[in-house]
Amino acid sequence: MADIPESAISEKFLAGSGPGGQNVNKVATACQLRVDVFALRLPPDAYRRLKTLAGSRMTGEGELIILARQYRTQEANRTDARERLHALVDQALVRPERRIKTKPSKAAKARRIDGKKARSAVKAGRGRVRPSE
Repeated sequence: MADIPESAISEKFLAGSGPGGQNVNKVATACQLRVDVFALRLPPDAYRRLKTLAGSRMTGEGELIILARQYRTQEANRTDARERLHALVDQALVRPERRIKTKPSKAAKARRIDGKKARSAVKAGRGRVRPSE
C-alpha cells in the first residue's frame, strides 16, 4: 500500500444523501477527502495513470477529491474514503505489462484463407436459382 502523508490530505464532513433516515438532514456524515497529488511525489508515469483513473475527480490544480457517503457514520465514511484513495494510488503505481506483438504463422494464415473460401462457397450457393436450359 502506498504511503500517503497526512499533510497531503484534508477532510471535510458534509450533510450527504444516502442511508440515515431523518438523521441524514441533521448530521454531517459524508466525508470529502481532498488530496494534493503533487505532495504524493509520484513518478511522472504513475501521475499520468492516476490522472486517467481519477477522471473528473481530479481538479485542474492537481487535487483529487473523493466523496464517501455510503455509510451512516462519519468514521465509516472516513475509512471508506481513505481505502478508496489508497486503492486508486496503488492502482496508479502498477506499471502495465508491455504487449509483445505476435505474428501469425503461415499455417494459421492458410487456415484462415481456407475458412474464408469455404464460407464464400456456401454463400455463393445461395444465389438465385436459374432454370437450366
